[in-house]
Amino acid sequence: MRRPRWWAELVLIGAVYAAYSCGRLLARGDVDTAVAHGLAILRIEQSLGIDAEHPLNRLFTATPALGVPADFAYASLHYLVTPAVLVWLFRRRPAHYRAARAWLMVSTLLGLIGFTLLPTCPPRLLDAGHGFVDTMAQFSAYGWWGGEASAPRGMGALTNQYAAMPSLHVGWALWCGVMLWRYGRTPLFKAHGVAYPLLTSLVVMGTANHYLLDAVAGAAVMGAGLLLAPYATRLADRIAERVPGRAPGGVIGVESPRNPPLVSGGWETSAGEHIPRQRSAATGADDRSTSAR
Repeated sequence: MRRPRWWAELVLIGAVYAAYSCGRLLARGDVDTAVAHGLAILRIEQSLGIDAEHPLNRLFTATPALGVPADFAYASLHYLVTPAVLVWLFRRRPAHYRAARAWLMVSTLLGLIGFTLLPTCPPRLLDAGHGFVDTMAQFSAYGWWGGEASAPRGMGALTNQYAAMPSLHVGWALWCGVMLWRYGRTPLFKAHGVAYPLLTSLVVMGTANHYLLDAVAGAAVMGAGLLLAPYATRLADRIAERVPGRAPGGVIGVESPRNPPLVSGGWETSAGEHIPRQRSAATGADDRSTSAR
């Protein structure tokens, strides 16, 4: 299969991300409902003894050498590493690119459904009595963000702060890790594939942006997306077959049953048809055999 056209991929990914971003804004739920969901998650974790976000948040808050880099990582890597891995796959592993891209997109859309059905207040927005500190607000003087998640100062209205369940920071990082581990050819690539999702999980909890169960849900969404991606790809292929000039995979100009081969001069032939005065390969071979005799 030929590599997809880069500009078509850019348009497709941009359109999906724009739809995802707009969907996050439209999925804003009632604040009281989001707080209730956040407290329910926290109570479940405390009853199971897995509320790891509490000690991590205290550590990041008391140690600027950890808290500040974690804030930078939360505010930037999510939007830099994922596109970089997509470009790397497109250029270096084109045979695996389409399946990987489909997995990422399907999982992202599943995450959007989660934001809509379960708006969740992150730990940093709970009442201070629950023991969480918003490290991004505390260390905002060091970066471009304010007190409204990773949004630049003055642009908090353009983000949905209650889109916490599932954590796509963790989900996308897991996708990046799998790609680096599976298709990286050096130990360094594979080490980054393991470290990046683990680091991201620590960052989202230490900065009080997500609960541990948000991170678990992010991984679960990626698992569901992996299972559903082949079906989405086949559906896209069936749709593409109905578009003139396109073949499965969405590549224009690929020979297919609907696109018979073209010969010089723009003549179009079908199976068993010949241009006038054109001799078949078999006829030519018979002539050469007769001449030899």
